[in-house]
Amino acid sequence: MISAQKELPKFSEKFFESEDHISCIGSGEPGGKAKGLVFINEILKSEFNAKDFPAIKVNIPAMVIIPTDIFDAFMKRNDLFEVACSSLPNERIAHAFQKAELPFEILGDLRKLISKVNSPLAIRSSSMLEDAINEPFAGIYTTKMTPNNQPDIDTRFRKLVEAIKLVYSSIYFKAAKEYMAATEHNIEEEKMAVIIQEIVGNRYGDFYYPEISGVARSYNFYPFGKSKPEEGVVNLAFGLGKTIVDGGISWIFSPAFPKESPPYGSVSELLKMTQTEFWSVNMGKLPAYDPINETEFMIHSSIAGAEKHGTLNSVASTYQPESDRISIGIGYPGPRVINFAGILTLNDIPLNDLIRNLLRICEQALNKPVEIEFAITFNPTRFGFLQVRPMVVSSEEIKVEVDELSGDNILVASKNVLGNGTNNSIKDIVFVDPKKFETKFTPKIAEELESINKILVQQHRPYLLIGFGRWGSSDPWLGIPVNWGQVSGAKAMVEATIENMNVDLSQGSHFFHNLTSFMVSYFSVKISDQYRIDWEWLNKQQVVNKTDFVTHVTLSTSLNIKVDGRSSRGVIIKS
Repeated sequence: MISAQKELPKFSEKFFESEDHISCIGSGEPGGKAKGLVFINEILKSEFNAKDFPAIKVNIPAMVIIPTDIFDAFMKRNDLFEVACSSLPNERIAHAFQKAELPFEILGDLRKLISKVNSPLAIRSSSMLEDAINEPFAGIYTTKMTPNNQPDIDTRFRKLVEAIKLVYSSIYFKAAKEYMAATEHNIEEEKMAVIIQEIVGNRYGDFYYPEISGVARSYNFYPFGKSKPEEGVVNLAFGLGKTIVDGGISWIFSPAFPKESPPYGSVSELLKMTQTEFWSVNMGKLPAYDPINETEFMIHSSIAGAEKHGTLNSVASTYQPESDRISIGIGYPGPRVINFAGILTLNDIPLNDLIRNLLRICEQALNKPVEIEFAITFNPTRFGFLQVRPMVVSSEEIKVEVDELSGDNILVASKNVLGNGTNNSIKDIVFVDPKKFETKFTPKIAEELESINKILVQQHRPYLLIGFGRWGSSDPWLGIPVNWGQVSGAKAMVEATIENMNVDLSQGSHFFHNLTSFMVSYFSVKISDQYRIDWEWLNKQQVVNKTDFVTHVTLSTSLNIKVDGRSSRGVIIKS
C-alpha cells in the first residue's frame, strides 16, 4: 500500500493529544495493517472533506506501533524459535511466550503509555504478510482487548505486556501454520509488528462498546434485489466488530439501496436471523487469570441488556405481533430487531453517504476494490476508521447461461455463486454426509475436515468441499466453525442449507475475505432453490477416506468448474 515507509513520529507520552494520533516505539517495519492505517490517514487528510459531514467526526483511532525489530529481538533473546516452530499445542507455545521477557529498551515507553492512558485498548497484529492482496492473512492472528481500567499502573502494564506476547505467539499457532502451508511462504519468513490502539466506544457500567461496528466493501459478490456488484455491500452489527468478522449474524444492505431489507422470505424468518447477542469489553471485576485467551476481557451478552444502557434507540426496531409488522424504534413492547432503521431509513445520521464517500476515496487511492472496517459511537457521533484492505476481483470474462445449470452431467449448480473464472484441476471431493449432519456435531465435523485437509495439502491435491450452513462461522449453530487453515486446500466450496439452518453468507467475515483473496469459488445452494446437489452420484464415487461425518472421494478425471461473476451463476460439471 505504501511505496516507501513514511517516517513515523516517535512515541510521545501524549498518546491522545498528538495531532497525528500515530506514533512508534522502536524501529523496523510497521507491518501490513499498520501501513494501511498510516496510508489511509494521509489520504483522509488530503481527500476527505470533513465539512461535508459536520455532524460526524471521522478519524483513525489513536495508535502506537511496535515495529518488527522488537519482535526479532524478543524471539532471539528468549531463544523461542525452536518451541515456536514445533508441533506443540497452541497453549504450550503461548505459555512459553508468556514466560519470556520483552526487550528492555521498550519497557520504559510502554510504562509511560500505560501511565497516561486508562481507557480500553486493543492490541492488534500487524504482520509483514498481513493484508497482502493475494494472501491477506485476515483473521489468522490474534487481537487482544484489555479494559486498562485497573487503579494501579503495575496491573495495567502487566496486562498490556501479556497481550503483546499473545499477539506475538499467534504467528505460531496451529491455524496460522496451516494457513501458511497453503501459501508459498515459510513460517520463518513472517515477522510481527503490534498496534496498540484505543477502542472506539463508550462505557455503560461494566460494559464498553461502540453502538455500531461495520465492514463495507466496494464490490459485492452476492448482489440482491436491484443492487449491482459494483455498488458494494455493508454489514453492520451492534457492539464490537467481533460479531461480523467471526461470521455471526449482522445486518446486510447495499449502499445504493440502504432502506431495502435483506432478502428474507417473511417477517418470521427475519426475526430468526436478527442479532440477539453482542460483544463488549468487560470493565467490571477482573475475570479468572487467563492471559492466553483472546477473549479474556470480553463479554458476550444479550441485546436485551443493552436496552437498559439506552444504546438501542437508533439501531433497533420492534416487531408488533398484532399487526405482524416491524416498526422503527423501541417505543413499543415486543421483540427487538437490530436493523439500524433509525439511521438507514430515517437518516438520523448520514452514515450511508459517509460510507459511500469513504469507499470511493479508498478505491481511488488503491486503484482496486476495497474493504474497510469501522466502529461508530453516538453523543458525540464518531466514525473510527479501523482498517482498509484491497480486494481481489477477477476481470476474466466467463459466461454461464441459465440452460447450462441443468442436465445429467451437473453435480452442483447455483444462481448465487461467489467468484469468477474456471477450474479444471480438481479430482478430489470432500463432503459432509447429509444423513448424519446435525448442528450439535459441527465442532466435531470441523476437526474431521482439518485432518483430511492436512493430508490433501501435503499431497498438493486441491479439492471441492461441500457442507451445510455458513462456512467459517464462529457460531456452530449457523454453520461449520472451521478456520481458514482447516480447509485451506479447498479451491471450490459449496454451502448447502437444510431445514433449521437456512442462513445467508456473511460477507463481512475474515473467513470470507480469505476466500475471495485466494480466488476460491463459493457456491450457495439453498433448500428453496430449484437446483440440487447430486448426492446419489457423489455416493457412488471411489472412497479414499471416511470418518464419522465426512467422506473423501476421488475421481478418475477432473471436474469442470465455471463461475460467471457478472451474473453470479456457476456450475460444477461431473468428470
